Amino acid sequence: MEIIPAIDIIEGKCVRLTHGDYQQKKIYNKNPLEVALQFEDAGVKRLHLVDLDGAKAGTVKNWKVLETIAAKTSLIIDFGGGIKSETDVQIIFDSGAFFATVGSIAVKEEERFTDWLKIFGNGRFLLGADVKKEKITISGWQEQTDIWIYDFIQKYIDKGVEKMFCTDVSKDGALEGPSTELYKRIIEQFPSLHFIASGGVSSIEDVYQLEEIGCKGVIIGKAIYEGQIRLSQLKSFV
Repeated sequence: MEIIPAIDIIEGKCVRLTHGDYQQKKIYNKNPLEVALQFEDAGVKRLHLVDLDGAKAGTVKNWKVLETIAAKTSLIIDFGGGIKSETDVQIIFDSGAFFATVGSIAVKEEERFTDWLKIFGNGRFLLGADVKKEKITISGWQEQTDIWIYDFIQKYIDKGVEKMFCTDVSKDGALEGPSTELYKRIIEQFPSLHFIASGGVSSIEDVYQLEEIGCKGVIIGKAIYEGQIRLSQLKSFV
């Protein structure tokens, strides 16, 4: 199972939110590159980089942070937040991201996202599904839809999407443990999917549990920053 630490960016700084609330923001480091280098030194190969300014503005904002981290580390980076146009996708690939992370656009503009899959290739996208009570939520978790997570996944598997992650909004940043039962149901229903868990991971035991149910990866944020998971504990996975 891949360990994928998260760096969330607001105004060029490494932050974390609680329940996706921009008012509940905590700055952990003013230099995201320092954080990325610590991850790389620990043997981590992947990085989940989120442009929270971009997510709010509806266009990519912090691509310079991506460019710096990509140039100065060998981390395989997925980058998301504010990707709304083909130009945005091109900018982040040109800036060094291997995967473009998309969520809201796949819900709101299915045709546009389907075009991107054809232009750039299915393998260059990491589909993100944010959920509340098993229904998709979009626009930085500010908008609830009536779309069942299982219908959403099936639709994009049929379109060739190979990798996706799912975040239970109620768990994210709360350090209360992940939505293991939800992830288990998804994995049982879609065994061929490269499924990555996200949100709520609070201890190394959570990580072992997610590996046990068949997750191919786990995105970890606040638990690392708050010292509840030490990078040294993750060495057996990397």
